[in-house]
Order: sequence, then structure tokens, then C-alpha cells
Amino acid sequence: MGAKAYAGLASGPVRLDVTRLVQRWVRGIRPTGVDRVGLAYVRRYAGQAEALIAIRGVPVAFTRAASERVFALLLGTTGTGLPVSRLCALAGAVTANQARPQPPAHMKGGTVLHTIHSGLEHARYFRVLWARGFRTIVMVHDLIPVTHPHYCRSASVRQHTRRMCTALRWAAGIVTNSQATLDALAVFARNRGMLMPPTTVARLGVDTPEALRLPPQASGRPYFVMVGTIEPRKNHWFILHLWRELIAQCGNQAPRLVVIGRPGWKCGNELDMLSQCRELRDAVIHLPDCPDEVMLAQLRGARALLFPSFIEGYGLPLAEALSMGVPVLASNLAAFREVAGEVPDYLDPLDGASWLARVRSYGEPSSMDRERQMARLAGFCAPTWPEHFAALDRFLDGIAP
Repeated sequence: MGAKAYAGLASGPVRLDVTRLVQRWVRGIRPTGVDRVGLAYVRRYAGQAEALIAIRGVPVAFTRAASERVFALLLGTTGTGLPVSRLCALAGAVTANQARPQPPAHMKGGTVLHTIHSGLEHARYFRVLWARGFRTIVMVHDLIPVTHPHYCRSASVRQHTRRMCTALRWAAGIVTNSQATLDALAVFARNRGMLMPPTTVARLGVDTPEALRLPPQASGRPYFVMVGTIEPRKNHWFILHLWRELIAQCGNQAPRLVVIGRPGWKCGNELDMLSQCRELRDAVIHLPDCPDEVMLAQLRGARALLFPSFIEGYGLPLAEALSMGVPVLASNLAAFREVAGEVPDYLDPLDGASWLARVRSYGEPSSMDRERQMARLAGFCAPTWPEHFAALDRFLDGIAP
């Protein structure tokens, strides 16, 4: 990238916090939606940035050479068990079993981009960076554990509350993925009597150009796709019961359902249905560890993406599906409307009759409902990463070092 592309970072070197990405790479865990955002930042800034990880809340810097190796690993294949201590050794900093890691002296001034929530609960993280002359820019993806605690573990609710309070107090600037997320953050700050730092909205881009050249997934029957970690707020339970009713009505003529996503929290009932329900056995396919290219190929051939979530901060699969010309049936959420406008068919996430009728309609070879959405979809402008980073650069230009 040329100097112009990095105009917003002119106040000093940039460091990318890759703590969560490294942890998941080490464990061989495929990236989720927020991880893919972090990887987009690695792709964008790897040629100029240096890596940073946090050990018990203390930031530890990688050298330029070590950063290049770490970025290459993160953008390559899934990890195969390289110990965290090896990565720390690459940085010439500390090993993971040291009791009191210290930031190296060469960390002096610049911008830290923290794109994933992990570790934001540690005020010392911000204090150390501030003492070294760094401004920390934080991305907030959602406030779901705070606004909808019944969908999360109680420990996650407490942790996310601490993260948001610490970010509001210490971050030099906050970037949100949607206006809906920014509005939720503003309410959170107001309810706690906290001031908002400089903020901006930079909608997430989609990486689907390669998928448009992929052939759609071959299938003898029409099928629908759900994408996302299996957890209560994603509403898989509702869709699985809907599919049982669909099969009762249509028999082996019922469309298939492809569920793409790893098991998350409190999903025992859903997993039992997926593995033990005889009615669903021939009609529902679960892909728990699905590479992005397989997921996108599945989406390409689907009659529609189903997105019946109770709450989302953004909804990356929605943007990806629409960018590939795939219709979407979605919950009527503010974040979804912000991304997709009036293109999808929006439904109440608990209105079983409406979802059943729309799925049956979209499953037909000549569906007028689907054709009407396809006509609306022709005017959809997919959010792009260049637009996201242009908004980020403008924001950084307006924040004092």
C-alpha cells in the first residue's frame, strides 16, 4: 500500500493486536465472523504494521521480522499446535510462562488497532500503551451480553460490561460495525454516566469475489442455509422445529437445510435434534467445521439464507449472501436493515406460520416471492473493505496523536 492509503496512520507506526487470532490459530480453530474482521485488518496492514499480543493484559510487541512471520501464519492454513511460547520467542519478548511480562522498550508511539473484544477488560493494557505514547483504537462489534444477557453466560455478561467500561474510559477512539451498535454503546455510556470518546461507524466489508467464480453446490433437492455458531440467540431451535413441520407436510419433497456452524453455548437441545431426530436425518445436514470456501459454495446454491436471530450487531453472512445474489429470509432487526435495506424478506423470529409459508414458497422452482427479492437484490450495493478502511483513515486523521 502507498503512503496515501495509510494517511490516517501518519502520526506513528501502527500495531495490530492479534492476541485472539494467535490463540485460535494455536488451537486450530477456524475463524468466526469477528476473527475474519481481524484477518481483514491483517491483510490490509501487514505490509506496514507490526504485531502485538497481550499476556494477562500486558501488551507485548513483535519485531518487524517476527510480525511478518506471524501475519503469514495467520493468513495461511489452520494452526497445527505451535505453542504460544514459540510465538513469544519470535517476538524476542517473553515466554508465555513468565509471571510478569514487560513491554519491550522499542514500543514508543503510534497507533494500536484492537479489532476484537478479547482482553479489553484489562485497564493495564491501555495504561501501558498510553505510557509508551500509543493511542488505542478499539472496534466494538456488539453489546449483546449487556443488552440481551439472557442469551449469554453470566460470566460473559460481567466480562463484556467491564470491556465496554474500560474501552470507554481509555480508548482514543471507538469504531463500530453499525449505527445500531453505536447507538447501543451510547445508551450504555449514558446509563453509566460515562463520556463517549470519538466514535465512527465503519461497516464491515465482504470477501466474496472468488466465491462468485465457484460453481454452486450441487444438490438434487432445493436447500436453504443457516450460518453461525449454534447458540440460543441464533434461533436454530425454532428453525429445526419448523423443518420437522415442513417434512410432516411435504415428506421427501421437503427442501433440505444445511446448518453451518460450530456448537456454542447452551445448544444441547439443538445438537440432540441434529443427531437423533429421525425426521430430520435425511433433510438436515450439519457442517460444524466448515472452511470459508465450502460455506460460500453452499450459499451460492441455496434458495435462500435463513437468518432468524433474535439479536445481531451486524450480520456478516447476510451481507455475504446478498453480495453473491442469494436471497435472505431474516429477522426484522435494525442492524439487518442498516446493512441490507429493504432487500430481504423480514419476518418475526417467532412467527412460525410466516417462516413456514415463506420457506415453502422459496423452495418452489418458480417462486414469485423469491423472484421479487431477486429483483430488489439487483440494486444491492455490497459493503466493501476499501470503504471500511477509507472511513477508518478519515476517522484516524481527525484524532490527535
